[in-house]
Amino acid sequence: MELDFVTCPVKGKKEAAEMKRPRRNLGAAFKAKVALEAMKGDQTVVELAERFQVHPNQITKWKK
Repeated sequence: MELDFVTCPVKGKKEAAEMKRPRRNLGAAFKAKVALEAMKGDQTVVELAERFQVHPNQITKWKK
């Protein structure tokens, strides 16, 4: 797949001319569930991140 690049008129930077996916809004219950799993220590943060499809840094942040 070839991307067409366009120059952003405001920032002057080149950006890919395809739509970005919308941000996910994760609920407090989901964050607590993931954080509790991380605190158990049965799996690594990376394994949990793959399982729950989030970035490992998010899990670390939710544990605090």
